[in-house]
Amino acid sequence: MPISAPIFLNFLGFDGDGVGDPKTHGGKDMAVCAYCVDHFPYWKEKLQRNIVSGSFGENLSLMGMPETAINIGDIFEIGSAQIQVSQPRQPCHKLNKVFNDQSMACSVKKTGFTGYYLRVLKTGMVKPGSLLKRIHKDPNEFSVEKANALLRKGGANIEHIEELVSLPALADEWREMFQKRLNKLKVFEG
Repeated sequence: MPISAPIFLNFLGFDGDGVGDPKTHGGKDMAVCAYCVDHFPYWKEKLQRNIVSGSFGENLSLMGMPETAINIGDIFEIGSAQIQVSQPRQPCHKLNKVFNDQSMACSVKKTGFTGYYLRVLKTGMVKPGSLLKRIHKDPNEFSVEKANALLRKGGANIEHIEELVSLPALADEWREMFQKRLNKLKVFEG
């Protein structure tokens, strides 16, 4: 639901914004979920229904910030807060329920239109309509889409996985998941 008054962004997310399943959502590395509204026309056409901000469960609906242009580790200012991209969002079965389509989570994953999570580096107030300003572009330039591609079929590129797990800003959960995959690939390769 869009906000109509300034809201405080703390280290675990926006005040008053709960998560449905705290075992798999939320926490410091997933304090804020962003989704690019540039994907809405695609979903509107595919699903034959209107798509509005918040449809994908995002806290921030952003324009001109697709997964291909945003990097793990990029830092943004919004209001008086600062946030950092920590990992791609991985769609879960709840999207299937929201859209009444049992293939929705899979479709989101296949397109790479997943959105992404951000951690809060500096708490602060955020007003409705606040602009998100990139104040640091991560020098590794490892895009959210490049990370997403490692989850799709054919995502066994050892060099890319090594690069991903070495990113200081990567969420711990993703680092552990891909380190395990890397270990298996190296055993298989060796």
